[in-house]
Amino acid sequence: MSQQVAVVTGAGSGVGRAVALELAGAGWQLVLAGRRADPLRGTAELIGAAAPGGRPAAVVPTDVTDPAAVDALFDGTAGRFGRLDLLFNNAGTFGAPTPVEDLGYEQWRAVVELNLTGAFLCAQGAFRLMKAQRPQGGRIINNGSISAHVPRPHSIAYTATKHAVTGLTRSLSLDGRPYRIACGQIDIGNAATDMTAAMTTGVRQADGRTAAEPTMDVADVARTVRHMAELPLEANVQFATVMATAMPYIGRG
Repeated sequence: MSQQVAVVTGAGSGVGRAVALELAGAGWQLVLAGRRADPLRGTAELIGAAAPGGRPAAVVPTDVTDPAAVDALFDGTAGRFGRLDLLFNNAGTFGAPTPVEDLGYEQWRAVVELNLTGAFLCAQGAFRLMKAQRPQGGRIINNGSISAHVPRPHSIAYTATKHAVTGLTRSLSLDGRPYRIACGQIDIGNAATDMTAAMTTGVRQADGRTAAEPTMDVADVARTVRHMAELPLEANVQFATVMATAMPYIGRG
């Protein structure tokens, strides 16, 4: 696995950091992308501490909503490593919980730009590189969400974008077939990260109550992504749902 190269977006914290650490531990060469340089360097330092003497992870601060920045990310990956084997398309945001009637246009646009447009731009950049390289092919894993299936209250922008990510995954899977480009999606529920810290103190439920929800170790998500990533290109996990066992998903609403 030491020759395989992965780009992880949103790699400075949470799920992205956990996946980067898991892949690095398995011998992957990592390109860490995200808006903020300092958290990315923190992830790179953790990777270096876990595997002293190994090749350092590349840190590439990137605004995934900026086409020029995304082009630079993948052009730089090709220039440095010669190829790309995996994109973990992970950058995203919840946005503030807001009733439909109160959601401002700029709030809507910010979530759509990051969760959908950013995911598309990164997938497009990876697809172009994987199609052009020799040997041809690679894998894209999109971070969907439980909200790609069912919503939380006051989450219309997030839910709409995550449903759209499912369409992105399906289209990439179909369009990638002639070029040995596989695409799958992982839908995550209540992994314990800074973004989900409120789950343990109380979040709004469909019946209007506020209640704490169970969480799971984010490392369990990372191991699932690694399993998906290390399959041969002749096999693909199209969709995987990984969630805290007792969270209110089945029967939500």
